[in-house]
Amino acid sequence: MNIVFFMIIVSLFIAIIFFILFLKSVKSGQYDDLYTPSVRMLFEDEFVEKKEDNTKESKSINPNN
Repeated sequence: MNIVFFMIIVSLFIAIIFFILFLKSVKSGQYDDLYTPSVRMLFEDEFVEKKEDNTKESKSINPNN
């Protein structure tokens, strides 16, 4: 039974270490998305066209249509 308590303590200790390392990596910018902003301008027109197709108000306001 003592080994069960020992294993629970060890696993909690390891989980706390991983959680602290995860928080450090998030704060340092490890998970920042650097790719999407650079290609967002390439796909912006597709999003605008879909948005205009779905709303009648944008077509009636836009004088080019």
